[in-house]
Amino acid sequence: MRKSTTILLAAALSTGGLMVTPAYAAASAATPERVCGPGFARVAHSKQAVKTPSKRVLGYVYLLYNRKTGYNCVTTFKTSNVGIPTFTMATITTQTRGANPRASGENEGRSVKRYLGPVKTYGKGRCVKYMGRIQDDGRNAVEGKSRWKRWGNCD
Repeated sequence: MRKSTTILLAAALSTGGLMVTPAYAAASAATPERVCGPGFARVAHSKQAVKTPSKRVLGYVYLLYNRKTGYNCVTTFKTSNVGIPTFTMATITTQTRGANPRASGENEGRSVKRYLGPVKTYGKGRCVKYMGRIQDDGRNAVEGKSRWKRWGNCD
């Protein structure tokens, strides 16, 4: 009796019931904190919209910081055309106070379906600027950009 109940339940789930594949579960569980890793937390003003010139939001770029290691992390998440491969970029630049920009990191992908990152750079005693770019689905090649206009998150 128990074996037949298990078989019926398995058959019902596979033919029309709810099935969660590991890939879907992993993609839906992605957050900036999980992408950057343990110890990273969002900083003040860390979520910037990635907008087209017409102000359409294609996603968000996030800045996180790990107090223990002194590293910053940037990741770009799409909210438009999720699942459709598009060009996406995440960039971070650090600057020692009063000096020229120094260390920087950049990551870009041409077939990004959900998010891009992490991009990490050392930031203890430095300020950062970060940005993200997302291209739409490619039919009309509109691109959204986000840029933090001034140096921030000075630690």
